Amino acid sequence: MKRTIRTALLTVGTLVAALGLPAGPAQADTPAPRTDLRVLIVTDGGPATAAIAAELDSAGAPYTTVDLTRGGRPTIDAAFLADTVDGRPRAKFQAVVLPNDNPFTAGSAEMAALSVYEQTYGIPQVDAYTYSRPQVGLQYFASGGYAGSLDGVPAGVTAAGSAGPFGYLDGTVPFEDTSPTVGESYAYLAQPAPGADFTTYVDAPIPGTPRRGSLVGEYRHDGRRELVVTFVYNQYQQQFRLLARGIVEWMTGGVHLGASRNYFSVHVDDVFAADDRWDSVLNCTPGDVDCAHGGGTPSPIRMSAADATYAADWQTAHGFTLDMVYNGAGSLDQREDNNGADALADTLIAQRDRFRWVNHTYTHAYLGCEQDVSTVPWKCATNPGGSTKWVSRIAIDDEIALNRVWGQTSGLPLQNDELVTGEHSGMKLLPQQPQDNPNLALALADNGVKWLASDNSRDPEQRPVGPASTVARYPINVFYNAGKAVEQADEYNWIYTRRSQGGSGICEDHADTTTCLPAPLDTATGYAQHIVPQEVRTALGHVLSNDPKPHFIHQSNLAEERIAYPVLNGVLDGYAALFADNTPVENLRMKDAGAELQRRAAWKAAVRGGQVTAYRIGDAVTVQAPNGLSVPATLLAGSKQGTAAYGSPYAGRVSGWTASAGAPLTFTLPAAPAAAPGGRAAFARPAPQTAPAPRTQVPAALRADSSAAPRG
Repeated sequence: MKRTIRTALLTVGTLVAALGLPAGPAQADTPAPRTDLRVLIVTDGGPATAAIAAELDSAGAPYTTVDLTRGGRPTIDAAFLADTVDGRPRAKFQAVVLPNDNPFTAGSAEMAALSVYEQTYGIPQVDAYTYSRPQVGLQYFASGGYAGSLDGVPAGVTAAGSAGPFGYLDGTVPFEDTSPTVGESYAYLAQPAPGADFTTYVDAPIPGTPRRGSLVGEYRHDGRRELVVTFVYNQYQQQFRLLARGIVEWMTGGVHLGASRNYFSVHVDDVFAADDRWDSVLNCTPGDVDCAHGGGTPSPIRMSAADATYAADWQTAHGFTLDMVYNGAGSLDQREDNNGADALADTLIAQRDRFRWVNHTYTHAYLGCEQDVSTVPWKCATNPGGSTKWVSRIAIDDEIALNRVWGQTSGLPLQNDELVTGEHSGMKLLPQQPQDNPNLALALADNGVKWLASDNSRDPEQRPVGPASTVARYPINVFYNAGKAVEQADEYNWIYTRRSQGGSGICEDHADTTTCLPAPLDTATGYAQHIVPQEVRTALGHVLSNDPKPHFIHQSNLAEERIAYPVLNGVLDGYAALFADNTPVENLRMKDAGAELQRRAAWKAAVRGGQVTAYRIGDAVTVQAPNGLSVPATLLAGSKQGTAAYGSPYAGRVSGWTASAGAPLTFTLPAAPAAAPGGRAAFARPAPQTAPAPRTQVPAALRADSSAAPRG
């Protein structure tokens, strides 16, 4: 791995006068400085700074990027970093993120300007990825340390990390090892250098020794604070996702615009109905429109009363509520075929208050174009003039309203403004139906629907459909037509293997969206050994990405062998093993997820448009935003808005949304926190000093995330 070390020859003291920065602590007659709630990210195009930028973007925290690889970029000097507003010194950035501890050329005036700025205003610096050596407060990795892969290594949060910025974690930070042939996690491990004021927050065992080396730690020197990160990462890797919150909290002192939480909700589609079973001989699903010419007899999969009770008890055991997305006609059909009996419906209705319920239309009819199933794949039927023949407004109205009436008659606690159409139909579906059914928007208005589910794999961005806004759902790759593990593995092989291996060749034809398996899975073990771990990893990645979008499975996956539970258990149990009790999973119902997505979009547009100003002076935070805009902020526990407590607790902070009325929003932070490890008050501003500029090295490239889009 190439390493480039650069040394700044100009001293900070020499540059103080030249750059026009304040030369020391504020005098008694100088107003307390204002610090804008914005982060400066200096990037060289590497994955580490991109990952931190992605975390800030996800939370809605403003930042400014300076790309060192681009000509015409702004020069980082005194005027770029600070100025005076209304006679008060202003720090334009509350934190600085560098790709390493000094990415500039030797003798750089820009690095010296940053050093003085950080000293003067108490601004922390994140070294996104550097290597261990005394210049960053660590021993050389070659002296009893380690440089190499950490794939599969269980790193850990230290006592100082738990008491400080990583207190939301339970202790273990496992490094991914998703491929046996690809190195995914290069790192340097070393202990603090003798005499260095260094506090390790996250460490890992140094191979071949009883010692542990730092991966993330705080180096305090020359009146500056640096967060030194000595492993490379990208924004998708689990180890970064676990630590990203703590990195942001450290560099912002726990005070920043935007908010981040960990979300997981699961919709169970087709409840009360039955799902047709995959046929491993025909390699299609009898009863499905694309299996119309394959022959075979449909074999329905439907939950039993015992499955319903199991689901309710599973919820209680996990402190988690499922969303039952139901089709009332499924129960009507069952009663007609069984002399009025439907033990499943009786059991679920008796326990209805233990679940959430969402309208999935009465019969699960396709609500887009009328389907011509004379060919495989099907196509849209046309009128005599060649125009598309659409399912009518009346037919869509009936599907929505009849299912609502059935649910209300059964006493289901419904939210009438939520709707999931069968197969997300009515909305555009490529290649057959490139536009929404124009009658869908009219029917949604007729029935007061405001939140409409879409499939994230084909329609991920929130958009309006008439009066409704879409809420994209992640399909968990456990197929609707599988009630047993062997069925799931067999169909998985058909989709994800090459024609030469007996598969469909879909993965060959669509290499941009799917990845072929190197060999077919053993159908006896493939589900447990390959599919479940992969789906747990994918879903947990969504949970750790501040993403409120729901996931969905089907009622068939809770029937027979109940194959969905290993995935759901893997996500929830895995999460519980990683996070402290103060950071629970947020389980939103669909309309609340939709509202969250809607508020975020408006907020990010306002930030991008330069319509938001926020700053901190001492313990007061002020935010100016357009009238009617909801403002997200994360503040220290005990903060107030006026005389009322602000926000709700999460991960050791408080966060929430506040509607702006056009006038400045003001918040008051609590008194300074108690002393942190190392004898300093947490998030305190260090006293200004003069110091030589630091030195550093380059980062490395890493893999990109990939995930297959399961069938909805």
